Amino acid sequence: MKVILREDVPDIGSAGQTVEVKAGFGRNYLFPRNLAIPATKANLKAVDEIAKQKGLADRKRRREAEVVKERLEKVELSTEVLVGEDDKLFGSVTTADIAAMLEKEGIVVDKRAIELESPIKVLGVYTVPVKIDKDVVASLKLWVVKKS
Repeated sequence: MKVILREDVPDIGSAGQTVEVKAGFGRNYLFPRNLAIPATKANLKAVDEIAKQKGLADRKRRREAEVVKERLEKVELSTEVLVGEDDKLFGSVTTADIAAMLEKEGIVVDKRAIELESPIKVLGVYTVPVKIDKDVVASLKLWVVKKS
């Protein structure tokens, strides 16, 4: 059965593509979830419009992500923490802490978008990657300093 995908479907294809799927998969999964439409002559003509709309939405999302990236890279965060021997932190600086600091600066970022390999447990200057979109990653500068 030939169908036209309305949205990206993992392991099947991307929006606007015409793909061949088993009839049961199309009837029972794709059509009820509004992920695809039957590949009729009329629908094949509409496929170009679907692809154009998806392209416009992708470009708009990318532009917005670039604006957020520029804004994030201008920000330098600083946090004062209590330290013990050898300048090791009591606790750590986590993605949730960084997200809260960004929110105070007026930038709302989901803590899951902040890509720390592990929580920060030592004083220093860190470059923290923040994933904004599929292929847009901003570098945020974070200063972890001793509380006086």
